[in-house]
Amino acid sequence: MNDIEHSKTKVRHPQTNGICEHFHKTILLEFYQVAFRRKLYLTLEELQADLDIWLAHYNGERTHQNKMCCEHASTNFDRGKGGEAGKGRQFEPT
Repeated sequence: MNDIEHSKTKVRHPQTNGICEHFHKTILLEFYQVAFRRKLYLTLEELQADLDIWLAHYNGERTHQNKMCCEHASTNFDRGKGGEAGKGRQFEPT
């Protein structure tokens, strides 16, 4: 499906699942720690709605740089001009 290869890891060896572990760290640092400082969530649905918006941004607009990918295909190269582009922008899930 979508040319995504499924892989399995050894039981009790989280280090063999580094990409997933790195994503967990990213979501903790870039979403949860920020969101919980800014807003008091009264329901799980509120948190899920904000997480869905963040994930749409993460998957569709955020620049990804690692061994396997240099830039996300939809990255706007003009975004970095002046350092203010995109500031305060709301990201809508697609």
